[in-house]
Amino acid sequence: MKRALIVVDYQNDFVTGSLGFPEAVSLAGRIVEKMIAYHQSGDDVLFTMDTHTMDYLQTQEGQHLPIPHCIKGTKGHALVPQVAEQVQPQDRFFEKNTFGSADLLTFLQMRHYSSIELVGVVSSICVLSNAVICKTALPEVPVLVEEACIAAPDPDLQAAAVAVLKNLQVQIL
Repeated sequence: MKRALIVVDYQNDFVTGSLGFPEAVSLAGRIVEKMIAYHQSGDDVLFTMDTHTMDYLQTQEGQHLPIPHCIKGTKGHALVPQVAEQVQPQDRFFEKNTFGSADLLTFLQMRHYSSIELVGVVSSICVLSNAVICKTALPEVPVLVEEACIAAPDPDLQAAAVAVLKNLQVQIL
């Protein structure tokens, strides 16, 4: 049975762009290593892509976080180059205009994975939201997160996200 690796929002704007932070930059090598290992094992690699339009500031999220980011068609929307270089034709992408991906939920419900691992950013928002989606879609499948492969710009929110993930029965590696 296949495993799935979900790379959450590892896009330029969250790493070096308008919402970038040093801890996000440091994840690149570890994410690439995981992608290579999953590809070599014949497992699935999936990506969530935070995706907004030019009217972002008029959205509810934009009212609470008035920093345009991940606008479709911009450099900020693209995957970080190191990660983009490892994308294979069979990899799947899920664009989302909010924290979690409803399309990912639907996709997962049609699959039989032995485990699902999440990596990426921001741990206290989109990683957490998509971990909940994974647990909802496949409640009997172990969901894994290696703490060194997720990041938030605030160390307190990073610690809180890890604590909440543990409480949700996500296995922290």
